[in-house]
Amino acid sequence: MEIWGNRGAFDYAPENTLTGFQLAVDMGADGIEFDVHLTRDGEVVVIHDETVDRTSDGRGHVKDFTLSHIKKLNFNRKGITKAKTIEIPTLAEVFELLKPTSVTISIKLKTGNIYYEGIEAKALETVRKYDMLDRTIWSSFNHYSIQKIKHMEPSAETALMCTGEILVTGEQCEKIGAAALHPNIKQLHYIGLIEDCHSRGIKVRTWTVNEADEIKLAWYLGADCVCTNRINYVKETISEITAGSNP
Repeated sequence: MEIWGNRGAFDYAPENTLTGFQLAVDMGADGIEFDVHLTRDGEVVVIHDETVDRTSDGRGHVKDFTLSHIKKLNFNRKGITKAKTIEIPTLAEVFELLKPTSVTISIKLKTGNIYYEGIEAKALETVRKYDMLDRTIWSSFNHYSIQKIKHMEPSAETALMCTGEILVTGEQCEKIGAAALHPNIKQLHYIGLIEDCHSRGIKVRTWTVNEADEIKLAWYLGADCVCTNRINYVKETISEITAGSNP
């Protein structure tokens, strides 16, 4: 079972920053999942929320900032790393950092609440520029964005996301050519979800898995990957599970 760092090394460094991504690599994460939005001047930037309010010392929607303006904000609001000031990264800067590594990169297109015209094409252009198509997985709650990626790049590996009471099935993934399903950890309780996906060749990567009972649930049900805030803790828990299964 693979371990992906949610927004980098979420519990150890500012989320969705180069500092956090490097730390996730250093911790031995198999992959890193992060979110992208568009600035007013059409630059793809890495941030979870539609606004900068929660994670920076600024206020306002990402879509209303130019890149030069949003770069002036401090995304180390909680001061949890030695570097007092940390910039928001562009997608290109993330690829500059991660290209020399072996981690899988999962780009979440945040087009569910605000639709950014052209974000799929711009993000895909960056991935192609760095020759990283084979290491990049595209996901979104907005399945139209996933269909756009597949239309523009049929070889792209895509995944459908779901949470709450809205369950996406392996059959739905098949219909639009998605290679994986990314459900919330609570949705693994739906009987037969993973078995059905696996029978169709669909991988299941679940999020956000932080507690021992969640890790064990994902492990014993056969999830292909867990996305977590606590990389080290998940690694330790899996080691304990496997050690306990040995005679």
